Amino acid sequence: MADNPKNEQQINIELPEDIAEGIYSNLAVITHSNSEFVLDFIKVMPGIPKAKVKSRILLTPQHAKRLMKAMADNISKYESIHGEIDDKGQVPPIPFNFGGPTAQA
Repeated sequence: MADNPKNEQQINIELPEDIAEGIYSNLAVITHSNSEFVLDFIKVMPGIPKAKVKSRILLTPQHAKRLMKAMADNISKYESIHGEIDDKGQVPPIPFNFGGPTAQA
């Protein structure tokens, strides 16, 4: 019996209405251990010294790398249509620590 590449399993993905609305985030804190990456999405409001994590995503290292590649691909496609994204704006340091490895991003 020959292998048929068209026999890929399809996944039916449901998007509940409350999740479809999305959550706004203007800060992401990324930490990792040897077995997972943790992405915390936060909404920081000007003049308010406290902010809450709005969503936390846990990823395997392999999935984190696939996400990074997918984001790079989508940013490239976006910029080819809309022009380069200006990311040179001043980002103030945020003095907090969630524990674990130093956050990046």
